[in-house]
Amino acid sequence: MDLAIRAAATGAPPVPAGTGHLGTGHATGRSTATRRPRVGVVKFASCDGCQLTILDVEDHLLEIAERFEIVEFAEATSRRSSGPFDVLLVEGSIATPEQVVEIARLRAEAKFLVTIGACATAGGIQALRTAVEHEAFRAAVYPVPAYVDSLATARPVSEFVHVDAELRGCPISPEQLLELLTSLATGRRPQLPDQAVCLECKRRGIPCVVVTRGLPCLGPVTRSGCGAICPAFGRGCYGCFGPREGANTAGLAAAFISGAAAGTGDARRDPVDVGRLFAGFNGATAPMRSVTDALGGRPVQPLRPTLASPPETLLPGPPRWGEAASSGVAADIAATVDIDRPPAADTTEDPDGPRR
Repeated sequence: MDLAIRAAATGAPPVPAGTGHLGTGHATGRSTATRRPRVGVVKFASCDGCQLTILDVEDHLLEIAERFEIVEFAEATSRRSSGPFDVLLVEGSIATPEQVVEIARLRAEAKFLVTIGACATAGGIQALRTAVEHEAFRAAVYPVPAYVDSLATARPVSEFVHVDAELRGCPISPEQLLELLTSLATGRRPQLPDQAVCLECKRRGIPCVVVTRGLPCLGPVTRSGCGAICPAFGRGCYGCFGPREGANTAGLAAAFISGAAAGTGDARRDPVDVGRLFAGFNGATAPMRSVTDALGGRPVQPLRPTLASPPETLLPGPPRWGEAASSGVAADIAATVDIDRPPAADTTEDPDGPRR
């Protein structure tokens, strides 16, 4: 089953809408007897890039407006609505206690909730920090850190409420956005691929950067959707669209370390550098995080409650980097490649506080 769509598994009915096909370029201009679905676009902790992608589908905006009533989209209009919504597009991770409350309220107001972008679906870059790092950043940036009320870690929306569908990417793919809206307008299942970026390279005739240039590339374990834009410009994939289903991240990491993934020369890579390669836009997802932890590519710190994050605002069992979840991956990689592990990081806190 395509991991990007969860509605089919729950038996959720399609959103009622008029007939027609978005993106055909044949707007009729005639109203239909069926009420247009109410659509909202909201954001939490994010850069707004995925919202801008929605606005960038310029050739199709009129068709979208013909078939959907956009009642909430602060990035684009001063018209505001607190609900209800037939379709709600959510950008950004959950990073504050207020956002925990707000996403629960929005879930109750939405018939069909779609998370858009790496921040909403995987936590984004901000999900990589730990509680200890969070305190250091607060003290370094804000004159009175106690006034900053935030969670110890930023988390994807799905850890707080049920999500009906996901659009991956940093930012999302305009084509996948139109496919999702088209499926909602016509009452069919969206066709969102779960293929490796490598297949896009093959279809476009792009030479493999691993084989021809010896560059590390996450294309074999990353979901397609970007059009293989990085390999097209001679750069390795950074994993913007997140791990595909069944991604063998441990095997790819072992191949990078041993040099087996390169086609020419001695391309052995330092395990720490390989671990950091997986700590990107979707680095907090289990397949990516397990490799990073196993190779010591980021600080390994246990989460702890902070003044800005009282225990009652935290979900039970928050993720802890470097614990049992990654032990199996470490064994898989070590069984393939002899790894000289770096010395353990000194986790002793400075009694004088973080340095500026």
